[in-house]
Amino acid sequence: MPKRPPKRDPIAAYQRQVTAARRVGLDRQCACGEARPEALIANRELIVCAECERNSKGKTTMDNHHVAGKPNSPITISVPVNDHRAELSVGQHDWPKETRENPDGSPLLAAAGCVRGFMDTVTYLVNELLLWIAEFLERLNAFLAEALGPKWWLGTPLEKFAPKR
Repeated sequence: MPKRPPKRDPIAAYQRQVTAARRVGLDRQCACGEARPEALIANRELIVCAECERNSKGKTTMDNHHVAGKPNSPITISVPVNDHRAELSVGQHDWPKETRENPDGSPLLAAAGCVRGFMDTVTYLVNELLLWIAEFLERLNAFLAEALGPKWWLGTPLEKFAPKR
């Protein structure tokens, strides 16, 4: 399963990515390890990400993300500032401009923004909340198979979870 739907305009997405990288400098990263250019603050000698910048000032590291885009809905969710800048807002820039900006307040474009925003948010949550669990379980299975044998679950309470064949 791909992590994201294919880009609507891969050339424009690449141009935005290159522009963000150029703004902060190539291969730059914060002391915390954050390297996504959109999360880094430009025009700094010492590169810092938005989260570390806010931490140093005692401010919240969470942002309110307009899931469907602000012109389409007032509904927001709280997300980490670096993810807001480097994932969710970047994803909205791949939407059709008319949907993202909805200049006339079209209810159809607002509905499209809700659908696109929901899809982006679910993809973000799947990647942040679930993907690591699949990778963890796969590594744990390999560890148990090496330590206890390839059918390590036989004769344990976990045997009832084995797929039926």
